[in-house]
This record gives sequence, C-alpha cells and structure tokens, in this order.
Amino acid sequence: MKYIKHTLSFEAEGGSVVTLGKFDGLHRGHMLLVDRVLEIGRQEGLETVVFTFAVPPAMRVAHEPAHQLLTNEERHLRLENYGIDLLVECPFSEEVMRMEPEAFIREILVEKLHAACVVVGTDFHFGYQRRGSAQMLKELGPDYGFRTEIIEKAREDGREISSTWIKEELRKGRMERVEQLLGYPYTVREKIVHGRALGRTIGVPTINQVPGKEKLLPPYGVYVSRVKVLGKEFYGMTNIGVKPTVRENFTGVETYLFHCQEDLYGQTAEVSLLHYQRREQKFPSVEALQAHLKKDEAEAEEYLKTQGLLP
Repeated sequence: MKYIKHTLSFEAEGGSVVTLGKFDGLHRGHMLLVDRVLEIGRQEGLETVVFTFAVPPAMRVAHEPAHQLLTNEERHLRLENYGIDLLVECPFSEEVMRMEPEAFIREILVEKLHAACVVVGTDFHFGYQRRGSAQMLKELGPDYGFRTEIIEKAREDGREISSTWIKEELRKGRMERVEQLLGYPYTVREKIVHGRALGRTIGVPTINQVPGKEKLLPPYGVYVSRVKVLGKEFYGMTNIGVKPTVRENFTGVETYLFHCQEDLYGQTAEVSLLHYQRREQKFPSVEALQAHLKKDEAEAEEYLKTQGLLP
C-alpha cells in the first residue's frame, strides 16, 4: 500500500474509487465504506483510495484534543491489511480548511485522485464550514466525470454506530461492547520499552508501552488482554495507568504475559483489551500488590476459560 502523509503533493496512479472521512477507529460503519471501495476496485480495475486528514478537523477548528481510538499508524496498518492501495493523510492546513466544496471536488477528487467513483456515508460533509455534502457529490459528480454511492450507516440496537458512541463505551471500560461496535478488540500498538523491572523482582515480569498523547485510553485499571508480538499470540493481564503503589509519573500500558519468558524489549506489540477486571488502586505495600496480582491472574485465567480462549 502507498501511504502518503504530511504533504499536499499526492496523486493516484490512474482511475480510482475513493472514500473520505475521519475514520477514527475504523469501526463497523467505516468498514461498510471500505468494503464497498474494495469491491468496486476489484470489479472495475480501479485503484482503491482512502482519503483522510492527519489530524481530526475539530482539533484545528474547535481546538479540541485528539483523543483518537486509533493512532494514525494503527489506522494505516489496519487499512494496509485490508488491501487498500492508497492511503492519503492530508494535512489540515489553512489552505485545505478554507477550500470551498466545489474547489475540493475539482482539485482533490478529480485532479489529484482521478476519481471515477466516490463512496461516502449519508452524513458526510466536506469543504469550508462543512458546506459540502454527500448529496452535493452525487449532483456534481457527473459534471466532473465520477459517480457517487451513498452508504447507509451501520446500526446496533437501533442506534447508529459512531466513533462518539464507541468512545462513550470505552470511557466506561465496557470492552466487550467496544469490541462489538468496532468489529475487533480495542488495541494498543506500541514498541516495548524498558520499565523499572519491579514486576520481575516480584515474580510478575511485564512488558511496558507508552502510548502517544492522542490515543484515547479506557479507565485506569486491570484488564484481561491478548498480545500479538513476533508473530506469536499470548494471553495475559494489562494495567493501564500510573501504578500508584510505586508512583510512576506517566501513563503507561504494562502487561504480564502468561507463560512467556522471552525478552521482547524493542519489539512492537499489539495489546488487545478484552475485559475490564478492576480499577487501578494503591496498595499499602509492594507485598500487598504482589498478593493481589496473583488474585487478578487467577480471575483473568478464569475469564479466558469461560470465553473458550484457554483450555
């Protein structure tokens, strides 16, 4: 997959089928668009393109924090695995922010991406002050040589699936519900870094990751997790937070892998949070923490057995 970012100098190689949006989370609703793009690409021999922005537009316009379900790199890798040909992460510059909708159609969709087909959701808006709409694309497309398909939103329990809804559930630690709406488990993908090695001294060796500030994390606490690293898969338990018993000064992701003795420092791991066990808490001593971790481990293994993930 070609991955173009941090520049307005991008161009599709030939005729393309394009979908556009923020794609935060690449949830089940987004995947209706991506799947349709891939289907059209196969049928018509078109380059498949996802167009998005390097930062959420609200971050620039309303000065809201990013708080993304996926980092840009996580989104990139998921789209690459799905088989998209070209991902464009367009900088949300002043020039782009003030571009009128028809200028966006002409300069981005037609001149740069050579769109033959555009696939968007019913609520898609674009251009200066979001003046452009899915219906505008459908009406103006024939004049510019492309057609538009407008895809209905995915729904669950009568509600439209959205990044906003998923973030609500994530902030409550409802990981099973988050997985249901995303279509895959909530995951932190980061390089493994050196910690303080306290876990090793108390018989619970762990791997440590420090997610970027843009990554939205669930409540501080202990989670049942599944970890993919070096092409292998492990189960374990993960602590999200600042480890108040030993007073860390940053928010980290620390995972104890069951039945793993390998040195994984420097590797990139995908830690999927499957179930929220308990909130993070301060213990009166390291010994008390150690005793409680044994209890957490037993409960985590029991949960995994009930889900058919461990024998």
